[in-house]
Amino acid sequence: MEYGIKNYMEDIIHDKMNAVLKSMPDICQCEKCRLDMLAFALNNSPPKYVVTAKGKLYTKVSSLEGQFNVDLVRIITDAVTRVGQKPRHNEEE
Repeated sequence: MEYGIKNYMEDIIHDKMNAVLKSMPDICQCEKCRLDMLAFALNNSPPKYVVTAKGKLYTKVSSLEGQFNVDLVRIITDAVTRVGQKPRHNEEE
């Protein structure tokens, strides 16, 4: 069986970021800005690594509860706001 390691926070933040962005329609949502938002949020949240087998998660993160969700939405909202204030989508790489 082939195994891999994954930061489950990527999936959690990606899903929650979509909900936050729906409530902030004036923020740029181009691919570059969305990836900047995701990177910013991931860099400001605790990693939750899990071992995967053939791409399927063996373990669900048990910390998907009250305060964790509140903190995560705050981190994501901060990321969306900061990137929205200074988008880099027109900068040369």
